[in-house]
Amino acid sequence: MVSHKQSFSSKFIFLAASFVLVMFIKNANSAPFDEAGNEGEMEDGAAWTMVQKSGNQFVLNGQPFYVNGFNTYWLMVFAADQSTRGKVTEVFQQASAVGLSVCRTWAFNDGQWRALQKTPAVYDEDVFKALDFVVSEAKKFKIRLILSLVNNWEAYGGKSQYVKWGKAAGLNLTSDDDFFSHPTLKSYYKAHVKAVLNRVNTFTNMTYKDDPTIFGWELMNEPRCESDPSGDKLHAWIEEMAVYVKTIDPKHLVQIGLEGFYGPSTPNKAQINPNSYAQQVGTDFIRNHQVLGVDFASAHIYPDSWISQEISDAHIGFTKTWMQAHIDDAENYLNMPVVFSEFGVSAKDPGYNSTFRDSLISTVYTILLNSTKKGGAGGGSLLWQVFPEGTDYMDDGYAIVLSKALSTSNIVSLHSKRLNTYNSLCSWKCHWGCKKKHALDNFQLHEEL
Repeated sequence: MVSHKQSFSSKFIFLAASFVLVMFIKNANSAPFDEAGNEGEMEDGAAWTMVQKSGNQFVLNGQPFYVNGFNTYWLMVFAADQSTRGKVTEVFQQASAVGLSVCRTWAFNDGQWRALQKTPAVYDEDVFKALDFVVSEAKKFKIRLILSLVNNWEAYGGKSQYVKWGKAAGLNLTSDDDFFSHPTLKSYYKAHVKAVLNRVNTFTNMTYKDDPTIFGWELMNEPRCESDPSGDKLHAWIEEMAVYVKTIDPKHLVQIGLEGFYGPSTPNKAQINPNSYAQQVGTDFIRNHQVLGVDFASAHIYPDSWISQEISDAHIGFTKTWMQAHIDDAENYLNMPVVFSEFGVSAKDPGYNSTFRDSLISTVYTILLNSTKKGGAGGGSLLWQVFPEGTDYMDDGYAIVLSKALSTSNIVSLHSKRLNTYNSLCSWKCHWGCKKKHALDNFQLHEEL
């Protein structure tokens, strides 16, 4: 026979569990985003504030903030032409409709067609205004931006353009990797950093370095310094530039932009790399990310480029191992979040089909959710890449047009809802006192995620 006290306790636990379940179903099944992609909580008056870092988690308004995002690198160039500017709005609208909350894009175009920086520290104001538009438009859809400041590759200028400028100025340069060590070229880069961070947006009248729409700064897209496999030259550049960015803008987060290869400082991890060449490109995942001023780590996932172009199950196996290693290292060595800031598969690969693409995306999301449940360092991921309709001529094979890829869109949307539900439940639970033992602790609040 159950005592009166035990009966009351059982009823309380049952009622508490029922309430949590109802709240979970309501959050998971209702569309948390309005037609403009705005979260309801934002519309109710939550402040548009800077994303911050606390240990191995991103934090926003006192809550954990796990990233489900995307890349669209060409936004500034499209915004510079009135005939294509609408595509910027379209991609933000479509991305926000499936809950994507962070976009990574270029804040550089050096010496090329529609260049932002025509020559060192000389800018095309119309193109800068186009970048202003991108930033202001992102905010309308509650999307934050990771702005990359230079390219390792020749596309959009990159380090090779800086070397060309240096040679034109009479410098004795022998390699594109002189970008990382020559004082004049470093001064060119610093001038660009200063110009972008101190830019006053002509649409919002807000300085970039004060704008919460900017999630963070990326020093370089996929830096490599193959002329120095020891990694010392690139490491010294990272040390100098991370601190330089922070001296101008201590508020925003900073990442390097690495692909995630393990280097000479961790020979025991070389077998995790996709191939032996990856250890020879002058980067070093753990060593580089221990630099003062770097707030979060990055890694990319391209088994079709790194292992074999032909689609195979080995790509999924590599993705699992690669991701878990970086999440573990971010927790055990770096005490910072890691964002898998580019991942995808090319439709040009032999054996490609959309089912495999969905499988790869689902694999990435599952691993991240497993980290999320534990409050781990898996800070999020950014699809490479999301395009609106009518931009096929820019497609490198990896483009995802959400309106034409229903199954993929559904996977992305579900992941967004799961992350949103996790954060709201965690926040709700914390109001009861996360460190206190109460009836709700008897239930696995996050198990359904």
